Amino acid sequence: MRSARVACAGALHGATPHPQGLRLDDGRVLAEDAVVWLPPFEVGTIVALGLNYAAHVAELARELTVGAQDEPLAFFKGPNALVGHRGVTRRPAGVQCMHYECELAVVIGRRARRVRRADALAHVAGYTVCNDYAVRDYLENWYRPNLRVKSRDGATALGPWFVPAAEVPNPQALTLRTLVNGRVTQQGSTANMVHDVAALIEYLSGFMTLDSGDVILTGTPEGVVDVQVGDEVVTEIDGIGRLVNTIVGDDAYGR
Repeated sequence: MRSARVACAGALHGATPHPQGLRLDDGRVLAEDAVVWLPPFEVGTIVALGLNYAAHVAELARELTVGAQDEPLAFFKGPNALVGHRGVTRRPAGVQCMHYECELAVVIGRRARRVRRADALAHVAGYTVCNDYAVRDYLENWYRPNLRVKSRDGATALGPWFVPAAEVPNPQALTLRTLVNGRVTQQGSTANMVHDVAALIEYLSGFMTLDSGDVILTGTPEGVVDVQVGDEVVTEIDGIGRLVNTIVGDDAYGR
């Protein structure tokens, strides 16, 4: 069964879906806005992928000074970057372009080291939705996500639900979409990943050990647009969940 982690009245709880919102592990049924949502699992190492959808590469072509890569473009993110469902993300004052990235997040369930592609999905515990914001002003003069772009406080929303792998028979057959203030601005399919989930696990486990709780953010399709303070951004993946996030200004962060 899919599950979440939330804070309520000063305590941490597990939770499961309920028609009226969610059911806490103590039996209480609450509305979504009555709790603080956390990332839905204990997060270990965060590995993110860039340029993993060909159409998104084409969308950014004017900014890129590198050609096609044989290997995935992978990088790490700090835990401070994470925020849960219904959380807020800061748009720094003065930036010219900040955009969302709807991504399938893959959660590792058991240690993976030098795993073959054919066996890779057996190491997946489940999936969740990620919205990984990027401030394009902060990119270096070639596309390599640096710390200010990809590890800013609260810039990576994760949730709301952890969905067990058994509920997702084919992670390469999922529709992703983003809505900004209720309008669909991005839509794609995990079928169009350059490197699919199994290939990513094979690649990463070939040089680093993946442990339970580690998460792989698998990249975003085309359709990213600039978002502004006050925008509500909803990232959805069919069968996985609907992740809500709101853009705020510096004042909300005391900066």
